[in-house]
Amino acid sequence: MSTDSLHVQIPKAEVLKFCEACMQSAGANKDHGRQLSEVLFAADYRGHFSHGLNRLPMYVRDIQAKITEKDGEPQILKESAGTAWVDGKNLLGPVVGNFCMDLAIKKAKDAGIGWVVAKGSNHYGIAGWYSLRALDQGLMGISMTNTSPLSAPTRSKEAVLGTNPMSFSAPGKDGDSFVLDMATTTVALGKIEMQKRKNEKMPLGWGQGADGVSSEDPRDVTDRGDAFNLLEDQRLPVVTRVTDSLPWLKFSAGFSAALITGPMFGQMFAAINPACFCDGFEDRLSDFMGMLRGLDPAEADKPVLVAGDPERQHMAKVDKDGGITYHKNLITSMNELAAELKVTPMKLL
Repeated sequence: MSTDSLHVQIPKAEVLKFCEACMQSAGANKDHGRQLSEVLFAADYRGHFSHGLNRLPMYVRDIQAKITEKDGEPQILKESAGTAWVDGKNLLGPVVGNFCMDLAIKKAKDAGIGWVVAKGSNHYGIAGWYSLRALDQGLMGISMTNTSPLSAPTRSKEAVLGTNPMSFSAPGKDGDSFVLDMATTTVALGKIEMQKRKNEKMPLGWGQGADGVSSEDPRDVTDRGDAFNLLEDQRLPVVTRVTDSLPWLKFSAGFSAALITGPMFGQMFAAINPACFCDGFEDRLSDFMGMLRGLDPAEADKPVLVAGDPERQHMAKVDKDGGITYHKNLITSMNELAAELKVTPMKLL
């Protein structure tokens, strides 16, 4: 059932089933396809539409073109009680990411901290999926990745840095946890792709054209081959550069400027047991977040939020509606993909 002339609603189970069917049709290992599909579904469920169905065709093409391996398992190259270095074997990013974070969780439960670094990985979806995996075990979770060169450094016309997403999650009481999931550019590339899908302008400050000037036309960013010029978030220039050159990424993988395609993504996964460092962490964090939410808002009808609140609100809305609301243009492209792969298209509510 359409919510309005531009949007439709899809049952949650349909989204997950469709992603799995597409990946199997493309030739992916069934379990690997399931792991990827869970990440894509979680992105849309949490309101990060840049990294859900919008990203499915990319993973399909990577499997079809043999850019990504369709079968295999990550390999531990080195490890200690609290650390590990993993070769992702050019597998789907979520397969590598789940393997690494699960290993970090195990080490954190044994040693207090688990710190795992991967090379030979690929695009792994929302970074928050992995920090949430640690959160589900009562641990703090961190995940970071470099990306292909998509971002122009301050005053540059040329994209040489990645969007370099990162996520940090920490457990509060009664499930009220802190969950930061962000790119280090002004926005993720996928948000600009979504503006293009909707035939809408993007706000100035999101991306720039070939002349290095901020543009409202998403095609100035998306239609330039590999030179996707997103604007670096001026609050985060150091973070962007550090994430791109951290020793565990730089030496196990490559700089973003070198990552056009192929198994060179470097990723980091950490799990930390807060009980090793303080008592009552969950209560203290919840009290702090409660204090923040209780501050006088700048706009009376917009309460103060902390990281994780927008996602919780979106998931609650999806559950109430009975499905995820998508722009019709995105679903049209998914129907085209379904026809190409000879899979059943998603049913609407």
